[in-house]
This record gives sequence, C-alpha cells and structure tokens, in this order.
Amino acid sequence: MVLGATWGRELALAIAVVVALVLAGAVLAAVHHAEVVAHRVGKPFGSPVLAVAVTVIEVALIVTLMVSGGPETATLARDTVFAAVMITCNGIVGLSLLLGAIRHGLAVFNAEGSGAALATVATVATLGLVLPTFTTSRPGPEFSPTQLAFSAVASLVLYAAFVLNQTVRHRDFFLPVPTSGTDDSPEEHAAPPTSRAALTSLVLLLIALVAVVGLAKVESPAIEAGVAAAGFPPSFVGVVIALLVLLPETIAASRAALRNRLQISLNLAFGSALASIGLTIPTIAIASIWLEGPLLLGLGSTQMVLLALTVVVAALTVVPGRATRLQGAVHLVLLAAFLFLAVNP
Repeated sequence: MVLGATWGRELALAIAVVVALVLAGAVLAAVHHAEVVAHRVGKPFGSPVLAVAVTVIEVALIVTLMVSGGPETATLARDTVFAAVMITCNGIVGLSLLLGAIRHGLAVFNAEGSGAALATVATVATLGLVLPTFTTSRPGPEFSPTQLAFSAVASLVLYAAFVLNQTVRHRDFFLPVPTSGTDDSPEEHAAPPTSRAALTSLVLLLIALVAVVGLAKVESPAIEAGVAAAGFPPSFVGVVIALLVLLPETIAASRAALRNRLQISLNLAFGSALASIGLTIPTIAIASIWLEGPLLLGLGSTQMVLLALTVVVAALTVVPGRATRLQGAVHLVLLAAFLFLAVNP
C-alpha cells in the first residue's frame, strides 16, 4: 500500500521517514519468512536459505540505486559488497564471539567448517574486489568485459561448491559443537512448520522482496540526500545498505551465540559474506549490460589493508576452534575502524 501511494512522487521529509520505516519492516518480514522456510528444510540447509534471501535484498537495493543514480553510482556495488564483508566478518563474528564468551566463558565452534568458509570468502573477495585494482586491460579499478565474466563465473562456482560442501558432502562440519553449556531452549526444539505454512511463507517472502525493491527505489533520493547532508562521502550509501540488510542476520547470530551455538552464528556470518560476493558480482555483471557508466569494483589501498587484516585475524580466530572475549573485541575494533574510515577516508 505504501509503495503504491508513493511510487513516482517526490517525498517530503516526514513521508520519507515513514517509507524508510516501512522499508526496514519489509526487510525484517522477508528475513522472517526466509527463516520459516529455513526451519522447514532443517540444519544446516537453513543458513544458505537465509543468506541467499538477504543477498537478494542487497542485490535488489544495489541495482535499484544504480539504475536511478546513473554514472555517479559506479562504485556502489563495490562499496556495498565490501561493507557487507566487513560487517559480517568483523561485526557479526565479533559480536557473536563476545556474547558467547561472556555468557558461557568460552566460544566453541567447528574449525573445519568455519575455516573452509573463511578461505572461500577470502578467495572470492580477492578475485572480485582486489584484482580489478591491478589489472591493466582497463584504466582504473575496472575489469574488462572478459575479466568480469571470468570473475562472475568463478564466484558462482566457488559459492556452489561451498553450499554443496556445507549441505551435502561435509554437513557435519557446519553443525553446532555439543557442549555442556548449550541452551536447549524450546525454540531450538520447536517442530518445523508444516508444508502449507512453509509455502505460505515462501509466497510472502516473494511479496516482501518486491516491496523492498520498490520502496528502495522510492527512498533512494532520500538516502543519498541524507548521506550528503551528514557530510559523509557518497560511498557511505553502500554502508547504509549493508547495515540495513544485515541487521536481521546480526540479531539471529547474536541469539544463536547466547544459546552457545556459535557455529550457527559463524555459518550466518561467513555464509552471508560469501553470498554477498558470490551472488552480487555475477548479478551486477549481467546488469552492467544495460547500466550506464563504468562498473568500478577494485578496492582502494585503505580498503585492501582492512580486508587483508580482517582475513588474517579471522584465520587466527577460527583455526583453534574456540575463542575468548579478546577475539570478539579485536573483530569489533576492526569494524569500528572500517566505519570510522568510511566516514573519514
């Protein structure tokens, strides 16, 4: 109803605030219905379902803003994907480790599954976001069409291989580690929804995604104006998008950490990071056929330093299979550094 009432109109400030709230509600609704479907298919299949749903929202927002923004949004895909990687690998991971360690003394998880996920994230991030800065076929941090096609195919192949590994071949690597402190809450053992309820949620999920895409297009001028009014760089729009779509993932991961199911939290974090890169870049590559202007994917020097530090710290975190509050604090400080430098580059 809100989408129909505001489509194609210039919004006053009060109306723009209302649309922003409804947009956030549509995102939460979409993720809720994705969780219902995920609960129906069971663990560890649920994490990819939720990650893909969140990534669909992210891609929809990126494409919508790029279509409406023109050539000025050439770096929006890069900024949003990089922000998603930093928020998931530092924000969600750090918060989950900190909450789990405070609540249960030690955060315990499966090193094999988390290490495999992190290795895949590091590879697709390098292929899609780092290499464009150093290729010479095009001036600037831009792939040539052939290079972009290779990066898109490689991202899809790696994402498909990871999902197959997570859900079929080695699914036990991605299940929670049994511990004496695990909170066996009623929610954890709730009966899965019926097929009818899952089908209803699937339909409502599609409706919510349509609402997100439409409302994002309506709200895009207000988002860009708000970032400009705050004096932030235009690239901060990507951070806003990533923060919006990853908020439900953050809540779900934090709840899992408090129940001493850190593996679920890490599945959500690394799975979302991988889906963000592995699905966004191929989609943007296809969309670039009709989008105006260049598609700049290469990271700057500051961003590459943050990405490299994040990969090294995350590797040292997941290899032992357990972590303390210190590791959580380190990741959260890295997130704070990213947000600070996004505002003050």
